[in-house]
Amino acid sequence: MSEKTLRKEVVVAGPVEAVWLAWTTAEGARTFFAPEAKIEAKPGGAYELYFDLDEPPGRRGSEGCTVLEVVPKTHLRVSWNFPPHLSIRDAKTTVSIDLFPAPAEKTRVVLEQTGWQSGPEWDAGFAYFDRAWAMVLRFLQHRFLVGPVDWKNPPPPLPPASA
Repeated sequence: MSEKTLRKEVVVAGPVEAVWLAWTTAEGARTFFAPEAKIEAKPGGAYELYFDLDEPPGRRGSEGCTVLEVVPKTHLRVSWNFPPHLSIRDAKTTVSIDLFPAPAEKTRVVLEQTGWQSGPEWDAGFAYFDRAWAMVLRFLQHRFLVGPVDWKNPPPPLPPASA
C-alpha cells in the first residue's frame, strides 16, 4: 500500500539558485510565501512562516516547524503543522521541496507533503493544503514573473474548486 501524498509541481521563471533562496531564507520567503518568516536552513533549524500577524503567537502560521534535511540548491524537507482552525494543529506532516533546472533559466519545483493519517480532521487538512499549496506555488510563480507579493494587496485567491 502506498503512502498518501499531496503532490504539486510548477515551473518557475527563475534560475535554481534564486528559487532556492526564495524557499530557504526569510527574505526570500517574504517575497512569495508569507509576510514574515524565521528560516534557519540547516537540519534542526526553524522553518516558521507567519501568515496572520494579528493572531497571538502559536496561531500565526507554522510556528514550531523545523528543517529536517537540506541538500543545497536541490532539496529541502521540513516538518509542517496544521492551521489553527483544525483540532490536529500540533500534528506534523513532512513537506519536501525539490528543485530541478529547466530550459531557459527556469526551475521545475516539486512539492510533496507526506505523513498523513486517517480521520475527518486529516481529510480536512489534506483538502486545505491541496488548495493552500496551489496558492503558494502560484505566488512563487508571480514573484518570479511580476515581482514580490505585496501582502497588503496580494494576487486574488484561486477560484473555488468545482464540486
